[in-house]
Amino acid sequence: MWGLVPLFWPLLKPAGAVEILAHRMVWSLVFVGVALLALRRWSWIPELMRSPRKLGMITLAAAVITVNWGLYIWSVNTGHVVEASLGYFINPLVTIALGVLVLKERLRPAQWAAVGVGLSAVLVLAVGAGRPPWISLTLAFSFAVYGLVKKKVNIGGLESLAAETAVQFLPALAYLVWLGTQGTLAFGSHGAGHTALLAATGIVTAVPLVCFGAAAIRVPLSTLGLLQYLAPTFQFLLGVVYFHEAMPAERWAGFSLVWLALTILTWDALRTARKSRAEVERAAAAARAETAPAAPATSAS
Repeated sequence: MWGLVPLFWPLLKPAGAVEILAHRMVWSLVFVGVALLALRRWSWIPELMRSPRKLGMITLAAAVITVNWGLYIWSVNTGHVVEASLGYFINPLVTIALGVLVLKERLRPAQWAAVGVGLSAVLVLAVGAGRPPWISLTLAFSFAVYGLVKKKVNIGGLESLAAETAVQFLPALAYLVWLGTQGTLAFGSHGAGHTALLAATGIVTAVPLVCFGAAAIRVPLSTLGLLQYLAPTFQFLLGVVYFHEAMPAERWAGFSLVWLALTILTWDALRTARKSRAEVERAAAAARAETAPAAPATSAS
């Protein structure tokens, strides 16, 4: 679903990127609110309201994801799908870098190599284009910071989205009302189908996140990490094959380096996961051996 989203945003024209973003915020809260009402999951709200720190982190998450959502919509609707896809290819490398800088995590040699190759890719793309890939970098860093903040907040995916969109709701609604007073609001001005599509931004936003949250507790983390490469891969293919965006040699070189970095990262993650499973199995076998009853001694006749 995330990989096919670039096909959806152009359907919302002539609404501008900021209006689409505002609808995404408003209708996401409506959709998530209905879901929480159906599931009767409200017990987390009083606890959240009693924690100013968590409220502050939720507000920061809402601000960061607003930047990410808005820039992504603008990128797709202005012909920068390939550069946007690069942002999500780079994102795992940025997440690792933030883990070192913010959480003081220690990297394995393969992870350092992947980050180094990723930096080389950014340099190649910057030199080739005559400017840094700002769209890609902003999308990558904003989503990495968003993930870091959500890790700190540590509440469920549906609940977190509800809290974040609640923060976004009033400013977004105020902007839509202002557009209405200016006579420039696209909502309701281009037929019932267009109006329904704008309202569907809530479903387009929430359903993949709910599926992701459901998968996260059922699928091994290594598999989940691999599956996350599908979205930018689909986005990249759509940019090249469907939207016919240019891919000069320097852009292919930069993407190739990014894919090399992700290959190193994936290989290291799978190897580490196998090693961890083997250690757990050895420890379990040793524990069973220690607790097994001793065989009775036989007396000589």
